Amino acid sequence: EVQLVESGGGLVQAGGSLRFSCAASGFTFDDYAIGWFRAALGKEREGVLCISSSDGSKYYGDSVKGRFTISRDIAKNMVYLQMNSLKPEDTAIYFCAAGGTGYSTKKPSDYEYWGQGTQVTVSS
Repeated sequence: EVQLVESGGGLVQAGGSLRFSCAASGFTFDDYAIGWFRAALGKEREGVLCISSSDGSKYYGDSVKGRFTISRDIAKNMVYLQMNSLKPEDTAIYFCAAGGTGYSTKKPSDYEYWGQGTQVTVSS
């Protein structure tokens, strides 16, 4: 059974930091790109940060450049999202996803497996 389980969401003040973890199981982790996406109220799901399966190349959403970083631990089947300098506009449900193309694309349709999502609320 494929599983992607996110942890680390919550409530934080503007300017603060959060670190997400995504634990993957049930598929060949090395072969999949991993992406973090978010869906704010009334908005479409958007790519935040994605990392490829092969060379570690990354896609950064424009709004998070310089503030968010992504890393993966292949030995542990884990992916992490470090979010710094959080802003109220970062408030959303955040999802971890795995894509079999292996490429770090921003398109949700390129990702087959999804976690359940976790809420992040940034207060001003």
